[in-house]
Amino acid sequence: MSQAQPSTLTKSQNSALRNLTIMGYLEGTSFLLLLGIAMPLKYMFDIPEAVSYVGPVHGVLFVAYVMVLIITASRIKMPLWALPAGVLGSFLPFGPFIFDHLLKKSLGEWFQKKLNIRNDV
Repeated sequence: MSQAQPSTLTKSQNSALRNLTIMGYLEGTSFLLLLGIAMPLKYMFDIPEAVSYVGPVHGVLFVAYVMVLIITASRIKMPLWALPAGVLGSFLPFGPFIFDHLLKKSLGEWFQKKLNIRNDV
């Protein structure tokens, strides 16, 4: 698995990427809890309380994730596709997890090319 190496990122960039990963996992997990547990409890077993707790938590985590995504995009100079893909991924089950993997893979390849160019000069 090719990921951005910590030595290729500044401390600030590494911190921003770590925060994005954490927020993405929290947001993705809350979405899966909402879809997989809370909504079935509400609609199949007539227990709406789970949605009333998990729904607002997911909403707050969604907004926080998008804000962290925007901040991270500006700090680490993400590829152009990353910001819309991150937002789109947050609307899909497992989307933040897949986005995190693809972003780190893309950043790793980008930094590797950048290092190769520097070594060639």
